[in-house]
Amino acid sequence: MVRIIPHLWFDTRAREAAAFYCEIFPESKITNTVVRRDTPSGDAELVSFVLSGQPYMVISAGPHFKFNEAISLVVYCETQAEIDDYWKKLSADPDAEQCGWLKDKFGLSWQIVPSFMATVMDEADPEMMARVTRVVLAMKKFDLAVIHQAYDGR
Repeated sequence: MVRIIPHLWFDTRAREAAAFYCEIFPESKITNTVVRRDTPSGDAELVSFVLSGQPYMVISAGPHFKFNEAISLVVYCETQAEIDDYWKKLSADPDAEQCGWLKDKFGLSWQIVPSFMATVMDEADPEMMARVTRVVLAMKKFDLAVIHQAYDGR
């Protein structure tokens, strides 16, 4: 079976990042840690872990590559309490917060999104989409009640 496993490059804090993420998300654990000696980047620590059932790999291999907003991890949330909790645990750069996006203390971008947004995106009503888009673009952290009001036309 073919598996797609996201692989993230950290300068020096891969194990710390994996442990941090495993503390935040349920059904998560580090599954393996190994140091590869004498790679082109020097000694590189590889960490395999699972977040909520999804496998990941991270590497500490030097400052050659940096995260940017071209990649983000999406977390779908059922309630405002979930949104608030993940936001509080993950957001480390208030200047990077916009439209449900945040950056954590390692510079990785996340999207903390209400599951309800999947329903919104499937709708064909252009007026509703305009209302929802208007309120969503004005938000940093999503406010589920305000999004529902825009969706319902209130």
